Amino acid sequence: MKKYNGHLIGNVEDGSIAQELNIEKGDYLLKINDQELEDVFDYQYLVQDDHLDVLIRKADGEEWLLDIDKDFDEDLGIEFENGLMDNYRRCSNNCIFCFIDQMPKGMRDTLYFKDDDSRLSFLQGNYVTLTNMSDKDIDRILKYHLSPINISFQTTNPELRCKMLGNRFAGEALKKVDRLCAPGTGIEINGQIVLCKGVNDGPELTRSITDLTKYIPNLQSVSVVPVGLSKYRDGLYPLEPFNKEDAEKVIDEIESWQKKVYKEHGIHFIHASDEWYFLAGRDFPEEERYDGYIQLENGVGMVRLLINEFEESMKIALSEHMDHIKGLKRHISFATGKLVYPCIKELVDRAVSVCPGLNTSVYEIINEFFGERITVSGLLTGQDIIKQLKGKDLGDVLYLPENLLRSGEDYLLDDVTVGDIERELNVKVGIVKCDGHDLVSKLFDIHVDELF
Repeated sequence: MKKYNGHLIGNVEDGSIAQELNIEKGDYLLKINDQELEDVFDYQYLVQDDHLDVLIRKADGEEWLLDIDKDFDEDLGIEFENGLMDNYRRCSNNCIFCFIDQMPKGMRDTLYFKDDDSRLSFLQGNYVTLTNMSDKDIDRILKYHLSPINISFQTTNPELRCKMLGNRFAGEALKKVDRLCAPGTGIEINGQIVLCKGVNDGPELTRSITDLTKYIPNLQSVSVVPVGLSKYRDGLYPLEPFNKEDAEKVIDEIESWQKKVYKEHGIHFIHASDEWYFLAGRDFPEEERYDGYIQLENGVGMVRLLINEFEESMKIALSEHMDHIKGLKRHISFATGKLVYPCIKELVDRAVSVCPGLNTSVYEIINEFFGERITVSGLLTGQDIIKQLKGKDLGDVLYLPENLLRSGEDYLLDDVTVGDIERELNVKVGIVKCDGHDLVSKLFDIHVDELF
C-alpha cells in the first residue's frame, strides 16, 4: 500500500489565511482535523468548517499544528502542486469507438493518456463510464454531494455495453446509476451516448432512451453524438460512418422522444448533437429545445447559440456603431473546420452585406491529418492550416477559432504554435471565441461582446 506523505503545496494566495500563517510553497499538508486527505474532495469538504486543526510539514521537516478559526466556507488560499491531489485513474476499458486508439504515433505523450476518473467529471466535466468507480467512490459522491456527474452510457443493454467498452464489468457498472439516482440523493447527472452504426443505434437506441428516462429527474439530459472515425483504424473494430438517411432517422427518433418527455417532465432530456443536423441537412432546433444549453460542451446547440448570439450582436452593432461600420475598411480572413464552415460563411456574408468596406474570405480546412471524416474545428492541426492556406489571400488578419488551442496554451494538437502559423503564412493570426458576439466584434473591429 502506498505510504501517505501528505500533499505538496504549489502556491499560496496573497492575503490568504495560509499566507498569514506562514504556510509556503513547498510545504506539505498532512491532515485536517486529524484526518488524512485522499484527494481534493476531502480537502474541499473538510476545509469548510469554521474551526480547523491543520497539520503542516515544512520543507525542513518540521511539523506545525495550526489552530485556525475562520468563516464557514472560507478557503485557506492553498493551491496544490497536483490539482487533483492524487494520481489520475487510467481507463480500464477497450472501447470500440475510442478516439485515442485512432491517433497516429509520434504525438506528445499526454494525448495518449486515457482517463476514466469520476473526480474529473466534477472538476472538468469529463465523461466517465463507471467501470473505474468503486462502492467507496459512490459513498463519497453521496457523502460530499458531488454533482453533477457526467456519464458515458453508450447503451443500457448490459451485454452490448460489455462489448462496446471491451470490459466484462461494463454491464454490471450500470447498477451504480441506481444508487446515484435513489430517492433523496439530489445527485444531478448528464449522460452521453456515442452512437455507432449497426451497433447501438436503431432498436438499441430506443431501448437505451426508454431505460434512461426512468432516471429523471436526477438524470437531466442525454446527448447522442456520432462516433468519430479517423483514418487510423487498422486492426480496430470495423465501424462505418453515418449517412444522411441515418442522421434523419436519429433526429426523428430523438425529436419524437423530446415531445413525449417534455409532456411528462417539462424537459426535452434527449438531444441530438449538431453534427446530426448538419449531416441531415435540417434546420437546427429553436433555443427552447436545448433546455438552457445543458449539453453545450458535447456539441449540442453550439450552432443555434452561435446564430442567436450573432443576431443579437448584429442588432447592437447596427444600432450603436453604424457610422463606424459605414466607414470601415478591412481585409480579413477566417479559417474553420468542414462541419461548421457553411454556417460561418453565411454569417460572415451577412456582415459583409451591411459593410461594403469589409473584404473577407472564409476558408474551409479539410482534416488531412486525421482524415476527412473528422470535420470538427477542434481537431484541426496547424500543419493542415498552413498547407491549405499557403499562398492564399489572407488579408491583414487571419482569425482562427479558439477551440483549436489547448486550454490556456498557444499551440494546436500537433504542437504547431500560433507563432508558427504567423511565420509560415506571413500574416497576423487572431483568435475568435466560439460565440456569435465575438464573431461580430472581430468582423467590425468593435467590442460588442462586452455588453453580454
